[in-house]
Amino acid sequence: MEVNKGFIINIVALIIVLAIGAAAPPLLPPLLAIALAFITKQVLVALFAGVWIGGLMATGWDVFGGTATTLGWIISNVTDSWNATILVFDFIIGALIGVLYVSGSMFSLASELSKKIKSARGASFLSWFLGLAVFFDDYTNAVIVGNASRPLTDRLRVSREFLSYIVDSTAAPVAGLAIVSTWIGYEVSLIDDSFNYLKSLVSEGKIALAPDVGAMYAWLMSVPYRYYSILAIILVLLVVITRRHYGPMLKAEHRAVSEGKVIRDGAQPLMPTETVLGSAKSSAPWWVFVSSVIVLVIVTLLGMWVTGGGDQWWTVSFTEALMNADAATALLWGSFVAYIFAAVAVLATRSMRFTEVMDSTVRGMYLMVLANAILVLAWSIKSATEAVGTAEYVVGLATAAGVPAMIVPAIIFLASCFISFTTGTSWGTFGVMMPIAVPMAWQIALAQGADPYIVTYASIASVFAGGIFGDHCSPISDTTIMSSMFSASDHIDHVNTQLPYALTAAGISAVLFALFASGITTPLALLPVGVVLLIASHRVLNTWYAKKTKLPAIVPNYTSS
Repeated sequence: MEVNKGFIINIVALIIVLAIGAAAPPLLPPLLAIALAFITKQVLVALFAGVWIGGLMATGWDVFGGTATTLGWIISNVTDSWNATILVFDFIIGALIGVLYVSGSMFSLASELSKKIKSARGASFLSWFLGLAVFFDDYTNAVIVGNASRPLTDRLRVSREFLSYIVDSTAAPVAGLAIVSTWIGYEVSLIDDSFNYLKSLVSEGKIALAPDVGAMYAWLMSVPYRYYSILAIILVLLVVITRRHYGPMLKAEHRAVSEGKVIRDGAQPLMPTETVLGSAKSSAPWWVFVSSVIVLVIVTLLGMWVTGGGDQWWTVSFTEALMNADAATALLWGSFVAYIFAAVAVLATRSMRFTEVMDSTVRGMYLMVLANAILVLAWSIKSATEAVGTAEYVVGLATAAGVPAMIVPAIIFLASCFISFTTGTSWGTFGVMMPIAVPMAWQIALAQGADPYIVTYASIASVFAGGIFGDHCSPISDTTIMSSMFSASDHIDHVNTQLPYALTAAGISAVLFALFASGITTPLALLPVGVVLLIASHRVLNTWYAKKTKLPAIVPNYTSS
């Protein structure tokens, strides 16, 4: 009888996860969810299992109580104001996509772009450029870049896996670095809270000195140390230009070019556009899609100004308002106005009848059912990890030993990477790690005679960079899910193909933090080293994997006639 090696490997992996969970119970819910996601390829089952195990642990392994707790977490996450707004936003975006898709406007745009962009490399570069251009919010980035690029990348045989990688890599990494974004207010507020805590220690006589710089200045000084975000963005461009891939992405890109299959046989796109909506019924003008996206962006930005500026928002500067904006509400307003605009436009151009608009609206909303179900469970597993103390456990391991001051940023980075990957949240990781990272870095540096400002700036960057790592590549991250959703990619395929690239950037970031610990603290020296290492690693991994799979190292640059 033939032995199924894959089955044995999966069983062994599951046993290892359960053994780790037995030794370190707080790690069991997220690790089980991640392991089952890879083993079963069924994200809903995997996430629910992780949440349910967390519920059982929180209730002392009471099956009935644990199940009730699990359902309670799900309900509380659905009814949370922010989460509910995002869910409704997703449904409205689905309706917008339905109208634009069925009207044929998306394909008209792809046809127009194809007149100037006629290669897979050009389509990929356009997606990367759009990702940088939509810098102010990661959710908005995924919505616009995924939907705007997909018809063109499909036509020019760019795999959905590669498109979703581009979308994901220019979402959180870009938004986290942007000085004007929905992220910066939260990030600066966490730094400010930590600085205030240190000042209170001075007033109590526990330390001699507290930072005498503002939180915004500290945020700016931390940017050059955010190696992961910077390297992740550069790596995408490197891959786009060279067409050299490694890992499962190499196979996916060769499949797309040689067979014309932008998704693999048997894949389950998180947003199954073609299956649900069918083929375009008409050919609406390309400007309908472009105008709808512009309306979405303008209204969303205006919404951020209004929600962040208060009752007299027009008297508040846009930058200041953005720091306090309600991004979810702004996105909801933007998507609704864009949908109304698109519906009116296709009716006015007689591209669709009213009944067709309504039918495509409902079908478009249906596109989001699976994606929203995954989002709800992704949020719920965060509730489970909070209940069993996953983050506190990991932080405790990282901070228990007395370590040299210069190595603190490296430890914080690795701890933040692990927490964000296992919980799937960057902001949650920021909230957990920043109140620990800043006081730890500052006090250890003071005690050991190191420069407390340099160590603290690097530690702030470590929290942000490590948190974005998980937001970028964890299968239970909402941004990872939304990248799969709006690129219409199979979610597990997206995670599998993207992970080698994310680990490359994270590994080189860890090397740079190690060099920082050795005394090389100038970002102007460290970042060029990181870029050189990135280029070399990319080439070595591409060559090695191509030989391993017996595929050409360079994916042919497909061009349209």
